[in-house]
Amino acid sequence: MNATRSLLLPFVGGLCVAASMPPWGFWPLSFIGVALLGWRHDARASRRAVSGFVFAIGWLAPSTAWMWFLTPPGHVAAVIVFSAFHAVAAATVAPSSWSPFARAGAHTLAEAARLAVPFGGVPLATMGIAQASGPLLDVARVGGVLLISLVVMTVSFTIPPLIRSIRDRAVTGCSLAPILGSSAVFVLATIAPAGHDIDGGTVRVAAVQGGGRQGTSALEVPSRNVTAAHLAATAKIEVDPELDLVVWPENAIDVNRVSFAESDQAAAIAAEASRLGVPFLVGVTEDAEYVYDVGPGNFVNAQYTVMPDGSVVDRYVKVVRVPYGEYVPLRGLLEALGAPVDQIPSDALAGRGPAVLDVPGVARAAVVISWEVFFGRRTRDGVTSGGELLVNPTNGASYTWTILQTQQVASSRLRAVESGRWVIQVAPTGFSAIIDPDGRVLQRSDISEQRVLTGDVTRRTGLTWYARLGDTWVAAVAFIVVAAPMFRRRRSPSPDHR
Repeated sequence: MNATRSLLLPFVGGLCVAASMPPWGFWPLSFIGVALLGWRHDARASRRAVSGFVFAIGWLAPSTAWMWFLTPPGHVAAVIVFSAFHAVAAATVAPSSWSPFARAGAHTLAEAARLAVPFGGVPLATMGIAQASGPLLDVARVGGVLLISLVVMTVSFTIPPLIRSIRDRAVTGCSLAPILGSSAVFVLATIAPAGHDIDGGTVRVAAVQGGGRQGTSALEVPSRNVTAAHLAATAKIEVDPELDLVVWPENAIDVNRVSFAESDQAAAIAAEASRLGVPFLVGVTEDAEYVYDVGPGNFVNAQYTVMPDGSVVDRYVKVVRVPYGEYVPLRGLLEALGAPVDQIPSDALAGRGPAVLDVPGVARAAVVISWEVFFGRRTRDGVTSGGELLVNPTNGASYTWTILQTQQVASSRLRAVESGRWVIQVAPTGFSAIIDPDGRVLQRSDISEQRVLTGDVTRRTGLTWYARLGDTWVAAVAFIVVAAPMFRRRRSPSPDHR
């Protein structure tokens, strides 16, 4: 019974963190949840590991439930693997006066690992996503989601010992140091560089959401129907001399056995671009043999620039693919074991260029396609390559509920602040959104509706600290605060040698 009770607290803490995530979104629960994990700090590493594992199960199982609709075994495996990361983090740090810092660093390193492994990273339901609606959003322009995680963890792990110090009337400067340090980061974020507008750089953008039912697969809704819905929505856009750019979402067009430039769909887009007199950015799924020097059998997920004269002038191919969604890692092994790999009959090939699209006469756009918006490093690649605004074409039509879609809007808010750029997120069935560089959602569509979001965005230049430095320095700080007390213990003389 005592063992059950000891695990109940971290599990409830994990559920609190899950509830702080979109779509539930009560961000203060992140602090409460981590504090509940921190309330007990067992001297035995094995017990700490179990507490960390149970905490992460409570956190990740509900907040990544959208994966179930992609692959039920994958959802279970991802939750177990990433919970194991936090189990290792919890086991690593022994009780000491340095514990709040060290525990925060260890769990931040677990989050850093999720950004990188396996399969290039699976950054689901990160702590930063929960804080996109909270006061720590500005911290993203200093150190991205990892620094937000470090601040949240540091403050939260300080709460239990601070409560005990207050109860015992033994509050000292050391007990307040983690909160004071986190407050300094918060203040620093308010004055950190955020980029700046380009004079005369206003761009009027129309983001086209064709609409349709959620929870449907490509087999249920033929691609021609998706294209037709977006053409119908685009046809409602009136000719406007102030309009500069039209953006379509990911997978709005699917072409087979022909290049996009030679397809009927490209001709239809060219006709609309000519009617409106503006360039289009359109999402295309295309046979890889027409993009790269490869044989048939694979495909690419790309975003194209189509000019009013019908010319196709630039292309960005998605670099970070969705494992078990767009390609199957270890396909041969899984096939030998009898896994249903035929549900993804061919693999997407990864792109090779920088994350930008040129739109002549309008802007240079940083581009992150769908899943890539969860990776701050992809936005950094686009912005440091000259991106003046950020476009996120996406497709969440396959998923029931709105867990993924709301977390993606939160991720777009984080990317806006990290990069100091306006974000245009556009999806076939929702959510589409226009977000300013401070992370404010100025417009957002509803799920399933057919709608065109039209708004003015501003081309911007200049780099935030995050755009310059990325995640590595935060991971290094987290490692130092974990390693420092271990080093001190090893250097301290034993009682027999005093």
